[in-house]
Amino acid sequence: MPSVLITGGAGFIGQNLVHAWRAARPEDRVVVVDAMTYAANIRSLEPLINDGSIQFVNGDIGDPALIQRLFEEHAFTRVAHLAAESHVDRSISDPEAFLQTNVLGTFALLNAALAAWRTSGLLDSARFLHVSTDEVYGSLGPADPAFTESSPYRPTSPYAASKAASDHLVRAFIVTYGMPALITNCSNNYGAYQHPEKLIPLMIIHALEGKRLPIYGDGSNVRDWLHVSDHCAALIDVIERGRTGETYNIGGGNERNNRDVVGLICDTIDACFVASPALGQRFPSCPAASGASCRTLIGYVTDRPGHDHRYAIDASKLATDLGSRCSVGFEHGLAQTVHWYLDHETWWRDITSGEYKAWIEKNYGFRAAVY
Repeated sequence: MPSVLITGGAGFIGQNLVHAWRAARPEDRVVVVDAMTYAANIRSLEPLINDGSIQFVNGDIGDPALIQRLFEEHAFTRVAHLAAESHVDRSISDPEAFLQTNVLGTFALLNAALAAWRTSGLLDSARFLHVSTDEVYGSLGPADPAFTESSPYRPTSPYAASKAASDHLVRAFIVTYGMPALITNCSNNYGAYQHPEKLIPLMIIHALEGKRLPIYGDGSNVRDWLHVSDHCAALIDVIERGRTGETYNIGGGNERNNRDVVGLICDTIDACFVASPALGQRFPSCPAASGASCRTLIGYVTDRPGHDHRYAIDASKLATDLGSRCSVGFEHGLAQTVHWYLDHETWWRDITSGEYKAWIEKNYGFRAAVY
């Protein structure tokens, strides 16, 4: 029976991948490892844990003894490595945590996998998928062509630099040790179970609570938005059918600037309140509860340091080599996401208390309003 290790499986993309993997490959044994830092949440995984569909391990990928033991017990033939610190703003205030997890953690996992597969004779049949980001490529100008797999690395934040370093480590293991690894670089994800510190859930929740919607700078920064379900489908395609040693870019083909994204979120929430007036009783502080627009909450604040202007992904290699294409349009996917947060109020209210409130105040409270 094939056995797969998914690291960071209690994070946003990780837990979506766990569900996608179980649906696509129900015969596989799945072991999930997660250090359960602030952004992790296993609520969506609990049914799979309880019925034995997956095994969950609360542990750190940087713990060599733990990872070695898991390889010995489960003889993994697949590793999907998603464990990472991933929030740019947090990397600016605490870069060391990003180096520990993203660089040293990846190094420890690579070492453990290589040793286990050499010992077991699985090096030729196993696969190690390293999931990375388009932020390693730096920033694009308005007219620049989209990032390809051969774009030079120009990271501009501690987060991006830590992911670039981990990408280079994986490539070094491929060339030096024959590691059967693949790398993916994805654009901005969105969808269910995303931590509220990220742009889309942050704006949804703030709008529902009638709080300011803080947009950095003038809101002209552009991102290519990728629905997490499309991303997970592509990851499974890459690890199962991609060529080892190769890199595949995964993008949604949905470039939008932050100002337009927040505006669309507001319009979507406004429409939800018109269609379901009872929402006004649940969220009385939301402007839409009284017939106003959530757009009245939009405000612009001083930009963060080193804010990349534009990301865009050319995913033609993925489509040509593997026939993998994204299918979720941004407007449709965003509407689904808004409805998910409306339907899962308890989930995000549990997260937005305590430490998260302190973080929001730390990151946004000091920023002066521009207009």
